[in-house]
Amino acid sequence: MASRAVVLLSGGLDSYTAAAIAKRDGFTLFALSINYGQRHVQELEASRTVARALGVEQHLELALDLTRIGGSALTSSRIDVPKDQPIDPAVIPNTYVPARNTIFLALALAYAEVSDADVIFVGVNAVDYSGYPDCRPEFLSAFEKVANLATKRAVEGKPIEIVAPIIGMTKADIVRRGIALGVDYSLTVSCYEPDAAGRACGRCDACRFRRQGFEQAGIADPTRYRM
Repeated sequence: MASRAVVLLSGGLDSYTAAAIAKRDGFTLFALSINYGQRHVQELEASRTVARALGVEQHLELALDLTRIGGSALTSSRIDVPKDQPIDPAVIPNTYVPARNTIFLALALAYAEVSDADVIFVGVNAVDYSGYPDCRPEFLSAFEKVANLATKRAVEGKPIEIVAPIIGMTKADIVRRGIALGVDYSLTVSCYEPDAAGRACGRCDACRFRRQGFEQAGIADPTRYRM
């Protein structure tokens, strides 16, 4: 039987690429997407489309209302998404969602125990990104240690590995890797604030990193932008 992996699937470019790498490596995929009260539904809809394209064994969607906590432009309508701002990885922008990756990985860990998965794949990146502290290799290493102290399967001799296959890649490298794996990036949504028609704003950090990645990779960007 093929090894099983839980993949955190947001519907964005990075998570799709990470999941495609897991599939290439022969894992049976169990996808997990979180409806956490993010600003738009297009992201979650994209995750469903991506899950079908990957042929996952199971796609679990969980609802978790992080708007009750707030503190981020992605979970509070009272905080504007920054646009056309200088991107400085040393400055954490207001699109950081407090403890989001810690929470998501904890849910993925529970899903991995139940689905008997040996690995959790996550599409975090620490090169072309907005400086989020929960995208760093140190964080993932620390979480893996916690995972293997806190789970029944690990105590019984079946540890869980956290794999972030694109963490050290530039966005251009990620795009090239995905294209080589047959990834259709037109299925993905990266924008923090797309319009009702699903067109990306082209001005938020996520759009700018995405556009730059395709340009530097020399590959046509399939994203529909408003501008």
